[in-house]
Amino acid sequence: MASEQLQGTIDLQTRGTGAYEFTSDVVRFVQESGIGSGLLTLLVQHTSASLTIQENADPDVQTDLVGALSRLAPESTSLYRHTAEGADDMPAHIKSALTATSLSIPVMEGQLRLGTWQGIYLLEHRRRGHHRRIACHILGA
Repeated sequence: MASEQLQGTIDLQTRGTGAYEFTSDVVRFVQESGIGSGLLTLLVQHTSASLTIQENADPDVQTDLVGALSRLAPESTSLYRHTAEGADDMPAHIKSALTATSLSIPVMEGQLRLGTWQGIYLLEHRRRGHHRRIACHILGA
């Protein structure tokens, strides 16, 4: 059986720090690919945002996750050397390094193989909104 692949992008507009679910955009990309079985790779093309797969049933999970990351890398111009882009920039880079900038998700029978309560999220680590781009690549048959 010959392999097929498709590449594309998903663009998201954030409103500042938070978790933004975009599972439906990814599902649409997979469906449009026509690939029934394979592997999907997602990469956020920014250094101050990241990706995660998390529970999508209770929004408190995302609130608590964002809060925990803020405690791990607090905003403070006295803690970091890199402060030229604002007090939230270096903490955003740290949060991105502690989480993931890419995800690999199996595709079976044309469907993402996520768990029942799992969703795909962009984590925006900057205070102001940004345009974020996620590169998508699916390989399979």
